[in-house]
Amino acid sequence: MNRIALLAGVAGLVALGSCTAGDNRRAPAVAAAPMPAPATPIKPAAGRSCVQLSQIRETRVVDDRTIDFILRDRSVLRNTLPYACPTLGFERAFSYATSLSELCAVDIITVINNGGGPRRGASCGLGTFVPYTPIPAGR
Repeated sequence: MNRIALLAGVAGLVALGSCTAGDNRRAPAVAAAPMPAPATPIKPAAGRSCVQLSQIRETRVVDDRTIDFILRDRSVLRNTLPYACPTLGFERAFSYATSLSELCAVDIITVINNGGGPRRGASCGLGTFVPYTPIPAGR
């Protein structure tokens, strides 16, 4: 099977070479269409890789990619996930499990889907925790 595939590939290259070897005419220059950029994750911003669980007062899901962690001292750490997490922004609820006393950028959150009773949704990785100052409403 592999020998047949190899022979077919070599035959194709020989045929392609023979089409262009004796032809001195130039093909018109055609500008190649730019390839769309692949979906890439957001690069992590400078920040903390972990936050102590005891310091987290509450969380607010902003959208499918962003969670604000409000700390006990009322400061906010924004976590931008490297990839969008399906339905996170709609459900605005998630869970996590860690054996440590902190939540880190290497940890995974799981969306809680509430329609028809709570059930597990998509699981997604966290990003870094970056200090964030919310803009007051009305500005």
